[in-house]
Amino acid sequence: MAQSPIISTIKKVMPAVVSIVISKHLEDVEKELPKDLFVPGKDGESAQKFHIPEMLVDKRGMVQVGGGSGFVVESGGLILTNKHVIGDPKAEYTVVLNDDRKFSAKILSRDPINDVAIVKIETKGLPVVKLGDATKLELGEQVVAIGNALGIFKNTVSAGIISGLSRAIMAQAEPDAPPQEMRGLIQTDAAINVGNSGGPLVNLNGEAVGVNAAIVFGAQNIGFAIPINAAGRDLDDIKKFGRIKRPFLGVRYMMIDDNLSQKMNLSVSYGALVMPEGPQDMGHGIVPGSPAAKAGIKEKDIVLEFAGQKLDRNHPIQDFLENMNVGDEVEMLVLRNGKQFRTKAKLSERT
Repeated sequence: MAQSPIISTIKKVMPAVVSIVISKHLEDVEKELPKDLFVPGKDGESAQKFHIPEMLVDKRGMVQVGGGSGFVVESGGLILTNKHVIGDPKAEYTVVLNDDRKFSAKILSRDPINDVAIVKIETKGLPVVKLGDATKLELGEQVVAIGNALGIFKNTVSAGIISGLSRAIMAQAEPDAPPQEMRGLIQTDAAINVGNSGGPLVNLNGEAVGVNAAIVFGAQNIGFAIPINAAGRDLDDIKKFGRIKRPFLGVRYMMIDDNLSQKMNLSVSYGALVMPEGPQDMGHGIVPGSPAAKAGIKEKDIVLEFAGQKLDRNHPIQDFLENMNVGDEVEMLVLRNGKQFRTKAKLSERT
């Protein structure tokens, strides 16, 4: 009997999928416990704050607090994962290979825009996942999501189809983190969970077409992956510059549609309204000293065109920046107090 294409794909990709274990010092973990987390005292004693059981603490005083997945993209130890998986600067990260070998992970870069990160382990001769091309995906195409969850649910696999392309969602890496818009995502009904977040979404040729990234809580069969092309650009930057280089404009904005135009009594129903995105921006729609500031852009301006292209809900500034380079000069058509003018900005490097 001929082997299923899905089984062949899993056997091809699985050896290159890794677990990423997150550990923190016991003192740091206990400091982060909620202040109201108490356990009853014994024999009439007053309640005491909860402490981490000793069985969960290793010889170095470290506690395993979470994890995710990743996948090897170069045999010398380069691994792709989600930025939110390795986002805690106080944590240590350990990569567990499919053959159970463990390596300390060195974080090479975190993409400032996409939920992608690159880590390195010191070893050679690893199996790799070949990178595909997400721009060639078609609705209904079969895909497989693969991942490991802390070594507990190792070799977690789910299959499905491409349910949507170029999706945009608001996502939070942590419950108390500010929401961040993620755009251009691949939607799939292949189950993506905490275990295979950061692992590869692959086509039936065994090529990674996405990095599993997000789920919608309360919904079924709705998962999202970051197109592999964004991660491929990051890898190219690492090889050329030793870091990710992303162009930076320095403007925060809301995309205007008919609803927002009516609500705010605006004179146009398209464009990017320059304004803070949230409380974390401390009232700044323009980053001080940024290319946008040097170009004379001000809060409450509306950027109508960017690099000769009309801006609207489906074509925001960030989509154009994704295909530009540091040092590029871009022209913008801006509306201010009922008058239009053009200005130019030279894109700097996002830090």
